[in-house]
Amino acid sequence: MKQDKMHLINKIFNNEEIRTVWDKDEEKYYISVVDVVGVLTKSTRPRKYWTDLKSKLKEEGNEVSEKIGQLKLKSQDGKYRLTDVWKDNGIDSNLEYAILTNDIYKEWSGMTAKEYKQYKGLRKESLRDNMSDIEIALADIGELTARELAKKHKPIGLEENSKIAKEGGQVVSNTRKDIEARLGESVVTKDNLLSYQYIDEFKQIESK
Repeated sequence: MKQDKMHLINKIFNNEEIRTVWDKDEEKYYISVVDVVGVLTKSTRPRKYWTDLKSKLKEEGNEVSEKIGQLKLKSQDGKYRLTDVWKDNGIDSNLEYAILTNDIYKEWSGMTAKEYKQYKGLRKESLRDNMSDIEIALADIGELTARELAKKHKPIGLEENSKIAKEGGQVVSNTRKDIEARLGESVVTKDNLLSYQYIDEFKQIESK
């Protein structure tokens, strides 16, 4: 039993030298935390282990943040290219972009982007950052479908582009219904990543 545990410890730390003390009464090893930190950080400075650990964690945290940022850019790439297609098709104002985006959202979620944010309890926060993986996938499919349809049919002006945008949303609406039928629940949820809740100031005053 004792040898098996020691073998496991060596395996976990790739046979690096870790100081251990075997407590025969409790039948467990006590492992040197300092040695573990040294192995994890690859540090050769015993007196600087904790400083090196902080640097290591910060470095890895930055790498994770960078990867998350790249994923966000990748997921949003379709949307940016969609606006380029709209621009080529005669859409030239932020208001018209917002109208077309809402056409897509309304068709598959039943809500405009603003209504969707309110449904999730958001104000200034990003809607996409507070969506589930399925919600993001549906939003992406809607935008990508609308983009491809717009590229193929080349609608001109707001009215024609609106029709195409709605068609993109309708495709996603069918996909959403199929997913929900199999899951037995709605995939459009109030869930968000907020660690707090907004309190309506007027309601708060009324309750006092």
